[in-house]
Amino acid sequence: MNKYKWSTSWNKMEIFCIMLGVNDVKWIYHNPVFDSEDYDAHIRINSAWSGHVKFGYDLVRFMKPKQIVELGTHYGTSFFSFCQAVKDERCSTKCFAVDTWKGDPHSGFYEEAVFQTVKTVIEKNYPNIGKMICKTFDDALNIFEDNTIDILHIDGYHTYEAVSHDFETWLPKISKNGIVLLHDITVKYNDFGVYKLWDILKSQYPSFQFEHSNGLGILFPKGYNSKFSEVFQKEEDLKNHYKN
Repeated sequence: MNKYKWSTSWNKMEIFCIMLGVNDVKWIYHNPVFDSEDYDAHIRINSAWSGHVKFGYDLVRFMKPKQIVELGTHYGTSFFSFCQAVKDERCSTKCFAVDTWKGDPHSGFYEEAVFQTVKTVIEKNYPNIGKMICKTFDDALNIFEDNTIDILHIDGYHTYEAVSHDFETWLPKISKNGIVLLHDITVKYNDFGVYKLWDILKSQYPSFQFEHSNGLGILFPKGYNSKFSEVFQKEEDLKNHYKN
């Protein structure tokens, strides 16, 4: 009996890679359909993260992490891209969205409707994948064991002091070869200070970044495995692909 469960959506190269046992080492540019947009397409259109959703999706499908945690979810654009990748890859990844869903001076303060929108989308499209944790970032820390988070997305309050605190307090939770995503690394107006932290971190750890859509930093604070060597080698190709 054939031990592989074939999919008609796979191309010849993907099938060849699976037969060789290397299907998890090749970065693939997918063209995903986000189920969340059936509920409200404006969720992505109005988000500063809209230019990164395909990268976030491809990253999850490439990495196949066990656990993803997002600090600061708002309407869920980034979170839904992670969940959709898990759903389409059919992997066992668990995704956690940590937020108070009350807002802050940078994102603005918002009503209960935002929380209910995210809740509805998760229940409808990602019921066994995504989980909402309605707490402050500090209060949610003890929920997760050290060295267990494979992808941590930090997108909360954007002052230098706040984002530095988030990085420092959550760093012990990152797994070996885990990734930290930092959004808004190119925003330099008002009291946004993520770019200041990013300038420090990228000089200390392996990283690469995107400039578009307010900038996204991809950081490897505890090293990276060999499968990401290809990713670093094709950094310029990645930048050109995802900014379009």
